[in-house]
Amino acid sequence: MRTIAIMTFAAAAFIAATPVAAQETVSQENGSPWTGFRVEGLAGYDSARIQSDNDGGLVYGVGVGYDFQTGRAVLGIEAEATDSTRRGCTTDFIFINDAFCARAGRELSIGLRAGVLVSPRVLLYAKAGYTNARFNVDYDDGTPAGTNNFSYNQNLDGIRVGGGAEFRVGGNAFVRLEGRYSNYEFGGDRGQIVSAFGFRF
Repeated sequence: MRTIAIMTFAAAAFIAATPVAAQETVSQENGSPWTGFRVEGLAGYDSARIQSDNDGGLVYGVGVGYDFQTGRAVLGIEAEATDSTRRGCTTDFIFINDAFCARAGRELSIGLRAGVLVSPRVLLYAKAGYTNARFNVDYDDGTPAGTNNFSYNQNLDGIRVGGGAEFRVGGNAFVRLEGRYSNYEFGGDRGQIVSAFGFRF
């Protein structure tokens, strides 16, 4: 997760250092082609910290947003809803043959992004915002009766930062590759690398 966080901040620093004058002129023939409402589907790798399990999972979901282009700059607001297959378990937690498991559930986020057009079809951007993630916890005491079994959900507030590149692929369609890092209350965190496909209207 530290690697993902470093990549994210490096992308943001690169965007901030991008010269105002680029080699390729951003076309204005169609006005501001990066302005408008957008919808997208996304999927990628999730490395939420769960127990001592270092394996990752799949994150998937949908997002919406609105961008406004002014010259080479693109500013936007976005919201996202995702779920994850990320799960981790610890056995013999209290008693022999018992199991304590946690799963990363749905996550809702909203934030702002700012980017620079490095060509008419390529946007580099950084983002930051609020996120709320649900984690599901289950305990199985390992006995047929299951007297001590329990389960509960916990919602954690946090901050998400990220960065990436978006590419116009014809008409109003776009693809996007993004790395992001979330830090939650009580010390939880996660890193994700996602790709998205969507349309701007």
